[in-house]
Amino acid sequence: MADGAGGKGHAGYAAFRSRDFRFHCSARLLFGTALSMQTVAVGWYVYAVTSSALALGISGLASFLPAALLALFAGHFADTHNRRRIVAVCFACCALGSFGLLMLVMSGATDVRLIYACLLVVGSSRAFANPASQALTANVVPKEHFTNAVTWYSSAWSTSRIIGPALGGLLYVLGPVAPFLVSCLFFAAASLCVTLLSVSTRPQGGRGPITWETLSAGFRFIRSKQVILGAISLDLVAVLFGGATALLPIVAQDILQVGPWGLGLLRSAPALGAISMGAYLAHSPIRGRAGKTMLIAVAVYGLSIVGFGLSGTLIVSMLMLAMSGAADQISVVIRHTMVQAETPDEMRGRVAAVNGIFVSGSSDLGEFESGVTAWWWGTVPAIIVGGAATVGFAALWTLIFPQLRDRDQLVGK
Repeated sequence: MADGAGGKGHAGYAAFRSRDFRFHCSARLLFGTALSMQTVAVGWYVYAVTSSALALGISGLASFLPAALLALFAGHFADTHNRRRIVAVCFACCALGSFGLLMLVMSGATDVRLIYACLLVVGSSRAFANPASQALTANVVPKEHFTNAVTWYSSAWSTSRIIGPALGGLLYVLGPVAPFLVSCLFFAAASLCVTLLSVSTRPQGGRGPITWETLSAGFRFIRSKQVILGAISLDLVAVLFGGATALLPIVAQDILQVGPWGLGLLRSAPALGAISMGAYLAHSPIRGRAGKTMLIAVAVYGLSIVGFGLSGTLIVSMLMLAMSGAADQISVVIRHTMVQAETPDEMRGRVAAVNGIFVSGSSDLGEFESGVTAWWWGTVPAIIVGGAATVGFAALWTLIFPQLRDRDQLVGK
């Protein structure tokens, strides 16, 4: 039903009229909160037992490898099996991996190889959950509410990145066991929310054989859409070089000299900016100059990271990170909307899987890159160079992808 005069004020919440979207969004919030809590706790625990930036970087690599190695199979699986069931089972497997970390911490384990093994379990589960979960968004809301759903779905992830790091840091003050226990429970709750979805997501075209033709369909589709390729690849280089999350434990302890609570605040700051921007975009969606808006947002993201690297106080560092989160949210909404809206439903899983390699994978690989460059050059130079490189890539992409630069409407005709 179209919004009448009395309903215009609620247009920004249109997606929440769907019961399934409410459960879907809640699962995203719970899962993201659990993952953020666990990431903060793992980072602090690993650095506490190793005092090594490289060890922190390897933590990110342990999460990235499954995404890279399993992405094509995960995307094919999402397009040929029940997406709801995939997500529910994978979230439950994340709970098992988190339980393994809990047992290691309770035993006082110092062998980080065992921690990496648990991270591989969680990373493998995420590799299958991500494309199915992203593709599921279009199945739980009417088409006319899709853009609003993408905005709130992204905002739920951003909100989890506020709650999770802050809660993880505060719980760590009580002892390292607490954040891992709560993370495990949240993963399980996310699985339950997905189980309660009523939408049918059985494949319409049948399962068919697994061939290179079917596995690589997502790559071919993205390559044929220069606007989507430009948006995804820009996000890749921005997160790969501009991301500094792996270094936050070092910044918190050695530069700003704050404890786990300070680390939680730093981890939450980008998400605070992102959720604020997400709420704004839900009520005032992007209506024109979408491509240029994305390019400018990525440049602002890079400049914010440079400012963070130059900062020597907690308040300024948090402001710079919040600004980076707000800019990143603009890029995320534009990219997710274009990718999902222009992809046929029978291919959404495979395209989302490729998107995951470029974006989610680059986040984890970016943590490895940050750890290595900090090991080589030092923490502050690594952050500043990464942010400056991001600004340069945003400028370069205006030349390489003119279709993205000139894109006006968020959803093509």
